[in-house]
Amino acid sequence: MGKLGAGLAGGVTLNVAMLLTFRLLGFGWTGGGVLLASPVQSGKFVAVWTQLEPLPKIVAAPAPMLIGLLLFGLVHAAIYDWLAPHWPAGITARAIRFAGLNFVLAYLFFEFFAPFNLFGEPLVLVALELVFWLIVATAEAFVIASIAERARRRSVPGLQTPV
Repeated sequence: MGKLGAGLAGGVTLNVAMLLTFRLLGFGWTGGGVLLASPVQSGKFVAVWTQLEPLPKIVAAPAPMLIGLLLFGLVHAAIYDWLAPHWPAGITARAIRFAGLNFVLAYLFFEFFAPFNLFGEPLVLVALELVFWLIVATAEAFVIASIAERARRRSVPGLQTPV
């Protein structure tokens, strides 16, 4: 399966993890989730997601975004393949490092710059979103690491990759 399989599985994991965290819990299936319905939420945040045209693509026409997340999975798998040999062996050790890297460089920066800075979202809700992102980053990292390390083990005879 290798890098391509790891990337596609990582992209699917991004989509599913975001669906279960942000859509199901954060925004709710019908817009009643904690990120929209909280009395402390910024009016600007709510307006961006529900009123201001054009609505975010993930709401109005999600297909390009879902495909984009698959592409991010492919890029993430390529980056993982490049970095993993320099990290301690093992799926868990490498997945934790990769999740941490993605979380800090992408998700923490995004939450600081967009929801907190641009939308005036309160810190308690930014913190909740960071928990969601940590779940997303960790799920994707473990899927990519599991598949990539199994492929690496098969490509090198006698190589044992610890879990």
